[in-house]
Parts: sequence; C-alpha cells; structure tokens
Amino acid sequence: MDKQKFAKVFPLGTHLCREPMPAMAELKHDMELFKKKGFNLIKLQENWMLDEPEEGRYDFSKYEELIEYAAKLDLGIYLGLTCEQAPNWLWRKYHDARMVGRMGVPIVYQAQSTLPADGKPGPCYDHPGAMLEQLRFIKKLVTELGKYENIAVWNTWQEIGYWSEVFIDDHVCYCDYTIAAYQNWLRKQYQNDISALNSHWNVKYSCFEDIYPERSRRRNCIPQEFYFNYYMDNVNIANILSERYKAIKEADPFDRPIFAHKGFPITGAGTDWIYARTQDFFGTSNYPAWSSGHKWDDHKQTNRLDRHDALYTELWDNLAYKMDYIRSASKPGAPIWAAEYQGGPISTDFHLGRIPLASDMRRWLLTTLGAGTTAISFWVSRAEIAAPETNGFALLDSVGDTTERLDEAARIGKALNKHAVLFAKNNRPRSEAAILIDEWKYQQLSTMQFAQDTLTYDVRGWYKLLWDNNITCDFIEAAQLDDKIMREYKALIVPLPLSMSDAVAEKLAIYAKLGGNLILEAAPGRLNEAGYAVRGEMNPVLKRILKVSQKRFTMVREPSEADRWSQKERTWGEYVDACFLEGSGLLTGCRIRANMYIQTFDADESSVVLRLNEEAAGICRKYGRGRIWLLGTFIGPSGTAYRDEDTSNAVVQLLADCGVNKLHEGKLLLRKRIGLRKEAWFITNPTRETLEESFVLPGKAQAYDLLGEIVTIKDGAVLVKLEPLDVRVIIISRS
Repeated sequence: MDKQKFAKVFPLGTHLCREPMPAMAELKHDMELFKKKGFNLIKLQENWMLDEPEEGRYDFSKYEELIEYAAKLDLGIYLGLTCEQAPNWLWRKYHDARMVGRMGVPIVYQAQSTLPADGKPGPCYDHPGAMLEQLRFIKKLVTELGKYENIAVWNTWQEIGYWSEVFIDDHVCYCDYTIAAYQNWLRKQYQNDISALNSHWNVKYSCFEDIYPERSRRRNCIPQEFYFNYYMDNVNIANILSERYKAIKEADPFDRPIFAHKGFPITGAGTDWIYARTQDFFGTSNYPAWSSGHKWDDHKQTNRLDRHDALYTELWDNLAYKMDYIRSASKPGAPIWAAEYQGGPISTDFHLGRIPLASDMRRWLLTTLGAGTTAISFWVSRAEIAAPETNGFALLDSVGDTTERLDEAARIGKALNKHAVLFAKNNRPRSEAAILIDEWKYQQLSTMQFAQDTLTYDVRGWYKLLWDNNITCDFIEAAQLDDKIMREYKALIVPLPLSMSDAVAEKLAIYAKLGGNLILEAAPGRLNEAGYAVRGEMNPVLKRILKVSQKRFTMVREPSEADRWSQKERTWGEYVDACFLEGSGLLTGCRIRANMYIQTFDADESSVVLRLNEEAAGICRKYGRGRIWLLGTFIGPSGTAYRDEDTSNAVVQLLADCGVNKLHEGKLLLRKRIGLRKEAWFITNPTRETLEESFVLPGKAQAYDLLGEIVTIKDGAVLVKLEPLDVRVIIISRS
C-alpha cells in the first residue's frame, strides 16, 4: 500500500455522523453522494464506551462495514478516537480514576452520549490503570481496523482539552495520582533540589511531597497556582497525546500519519506549540459563524450587529487569525488541518444560526486556505439528529441530496484538486514580522482578574492592525526561539510583556543583537516568572541594555464614558485622561493612542520616539546590529477598539522603518501560497465598496482564476475587481 495515497491530494472531507448513528442505508447513500460531489475523505468517530461495552468484548462492526464500503468508492477514511467517552466498566473497575475538582469533589459525569463535548473531561489518565486500559483499547482498535488500506489518517483527540470549567463548572484534576505526577514534575524541574524551588518561589517547603496546588475558589497569582495550571495544560495533556500517538504507531501496520486538533487555539497561550510536537501534524476546528468578535470591539457596542462588520469579523478573526496561529504553532513543513469545519447553520438548543449561502462558503473556504490550510473536513454531512444541536451544522439538510452550500463547497474542492500539489503543501511564505507568545506569561496573567482578557485582546489587536495594512505575520512561542528563527524575522512584537523571565529577556536581547527589531510594549517584566514584582518595575536585563528607568506608570481613560476594559476607580486620581502619544525622532509625525496604561521614562533624549507632553513615552535604542523599541502603552487594542487612522498609520511607519513591507499597496488584501512552479494569490476585499486594483505578475508568468472566472491582464499585471467581502484566488504559473 502507498501509505500516503490520500495525503498526496487535497483532502476535502466530511464527518459522516456522530453517535448514535442513523441507519446504515442512509450513511452509505450519503457516502455515494459525497463521492459524486468530489469529496475524497470520510471521517468516522469511534466511541470507546460503545466499542467495548464490556471489558474485553469489542464491536467494531459498524466501522468495518463503512470502511469497506468507502473502499469500494475509493474514499479515504479519517478515523478519530473518543477516549474521554470511557465505558462504564472502567469506572467500576477503577473507582478512583475519576477526575477530582478544585474543591475535592469527584467528577461523576459519564453520559452515554457524544453530546455534550465527546465525554469530556473523561477519566484521569494519570491513573496508571486507566491509562493502561486506554492504550490497550487503542492498540486493539488500530490492529483490527488498521488492516483496511483506505484509512488515511488517525486523530488521537478530537478538540483537545478537558473543558471542565465549561461543562461541570470546575477545574481539574486534583486527584492523588495527578498531584503525585505534578510533584514529580516539579522535582525534575528543580533537579530534586527543594531549596532551589523555595528560593525561586519565595517559600519554605521541607520536601516536594508537601507541595499542593492552590485550592481556594478564586485563582490567585502565586506560583502554587500557575505552576499547577501550567502542568495540567502543558504536561498532563501532552503526555496523553504522546501515549496515544505511540500506541497507534506500535499497532498500525502501515505507519499512517497521526494528528490531533483543538476546538480553537487559545490565542496568547503557547500550549499549541507543545501539542503539535506530540503528533505528526496538528489542526483545529473552524466554526466561523459561531461568534462575531469580542465584547470590546467597536462593532459590538450596539444591540444589533452590522452585517458587514459581523461577516468581516468571521473572516479575519474566526478563520485567518486562528489558522495563522495554528500554522505558526505547527511543526515546520507539516500539514495543517481544518479538522472540523462548519457546514451548515449553528444550532444550539433551538438557537438557530443563519444558513450559510454559497458566498459564505466561498469566503470562508478561500480565507482558510489563504492562511496555509492543507485539508478541510466538514462537520457534518447530514443535519444533526441530537437535540442539543438539532438540524444544525451540516452540508445537507435533514432530507434532500443537495444544498447551495454543499454545491459551492464541492465546486471549490474540485478546483483545488486540480492543483493538489500546490494546496496539499504547507507553503505559506514566512512573514517578515512575528508576534511573540509566552506560555509562562499566559499562565501567570491568567490568574489575574484583568490581565488574561487584556493579553489575548492585545495579541488579537496587533494581528488585526497588520492584517488591515496588508502585512502578514507569524507567531513564535518563547521556548522555540533559537538563532535560526531569530535571524528570519525583521521585527518581533512582544505584546503585554508584564511578566517576563530573565531567560526570555536574554533571548530577546540576542534577537536584537543579531540584527532584529525588538518591539516591546509597556512595562516589560514588571513581574518575574515566579510572579513577584521586580524592583525598578522593569526586567533587569532589558533595563540594563536600554539604559532607561521608569518615571511613572499609570492607567489611562478610554475615549468614551462607556468603559470597555477600564477598572472602576476606587477614588480620584487613578487615571489620566484619554490621549495620544506624539511621535518624536524616528516616529516624528506619528500619533499613537494610549490604551489601558501609560509608562514614561527617564531616558537619553536622542533615543525618544514617543512623548506624553514633555515626558518620554517611547524609546528606540541600538543594540548590536539591531534595535530595541520600548513603547510606553499597549497598541494592540487599537486594532479593534476605538480605531483611528493615526495609530494604524504609525504602526505601518514603525514596521516600515524595521524593513517590514506590505504585500500590496492598495486596499485589497493579499496573501500567497508558493509552490515549486505555481503560486496561489488570495485577494480579499475588506471594504464596503467594490474595488478594482492591479497586481504585478512575475516575469513571463501566466495567470488564471481558481474558479474559472475571466482574468484580465494589462501591462504585465492582473486586474482584479471584487465586490465587498468577496475573496478571489489567482493561480500564477511560472515558466
């Protein structure tokens, strides 16, 4: 067998159904239908509870029948595991395998249904018995089903995570097995030296066995809290992913690729970089119409959503931003899967969303592909039968063999398959600018009432500022920084750097020394990685290099009286009035809105690039072959809240001074994917008006439209006309 048979072509797939399965005749009919529509991948989701209802008694017959039928149709199978949906005999055999909540109460949820949340949180797999049973089952499943050559890929975890705070209103897991595993992890982190931990945490434990996570109802910014949260998110879950991966590898006779996918990336956090490295590749779910922005966004300040703003937010926020994040977190060159993709209306408890039109499907799919996605699998083929999501999500309605949205998805899929070599590769070019993500910072700020939302909003706003100005960006996790990566980016943006270790500060200094432009927002390293305030209110490494000290640090009012993020005043004098920071030196002529906080400095006058009245509120200092910019406020929120042209233009000038260029000078947005002989240019109209602009072709290149529309070429350039919110893909063929 060619184990890459289905991976070599662009897999346009669909999830056939969720448990409980409809009649087999209906499933086979739908498989035939999707084959005719040009789909080449069918997802089946197994369910441990149903597949081994009694210990040692397996029933894979339904999957076998469907896999065999798919083989007759030359369809590949994408098979996903649901090991959180554990069988009842496991709970009886290992009564202490239940996860335990923050308050010490065992989690007893064990519904025999994939709704809600595929059985999450599931058993605690720090329990050795539960882990062994899970791995035994996985090996049996893969041994039995792995004989079918049309299985193309395995998925170890559908929408990674426990989701306990959403579905059971509690954080997990605080059982004895997890606490012991956490203590052992700490022992390794501190090389079995309890005095080193005591010194770092500013505590006085006598041994590692005395260390327990914080258990009060409210999270607190102390090491006992965020170190445990880091363990659960980055060590506990990653270990389960790794063990499932190894079990499949051992049992699969054809060594097929293995991946897992998130429900959505937690932007601002670094866990995705760790998860992606436990598998062959990585992915995420995509439900663009599930939401339309953050409560602080400008367009969310009225009771009725504006059509253009809502649809545009679906495009840039729910698709491009999240897929760029997953792409950046993935292994270099690895596939990137939109592993669950919205096929029909969002439907939750009879809250029915809009039915996607052909224009929605085209806009969604092409935007997702523009971020570098190599495969799309729709959720779900035919309308859901389960009440919590009744008649929702699917490409097909409950009856009938076609819909407008299915036909458009099939049309796009067939067009993509004509260029399979181009679209099946991870070939989105590296950007010139990157945004730094730091998981330790995220975990620490997540324990603070105000900071977590602020961090994620700041990161998102920076992306939007760049997106709107035709500047692409990548994301880098601090732990992944090395000399090679550092040399590949002209600018590295560090949003909301309130927490920073000396180790990260040293890496950032090396980046600048090697020739990069390090762009720091206000108050870098006010807290160290253990959550303690730094004297001088700035990371000492950066303070020494920048030769600067803080003059003052204060909150700043929002431009409106309707506060979005501002904390209520305890008394008079906590805030300065809303204002702009005025450009100086390299930023002369620029203005940047002050958001959330302002930091001013005592600094060398020659280095000042921003001022608040007579005070220095931003500096730029040469360091080695590069420069370090320290900006005395948080710029990201201006991408989506209280937007203004001055701040947007200042960001463009700042990045241009760093050598970071726009991909296109017009209002139309451009993204590219570049193969050996072909390129795909994704062109988007983000405005409310019809636009026509030209794009210069490489020498002797030919151009044609992915979907067969007429292409006008004039004076060596493609002339592109687009309606508002439309997306077009031009294929460039190089000689």
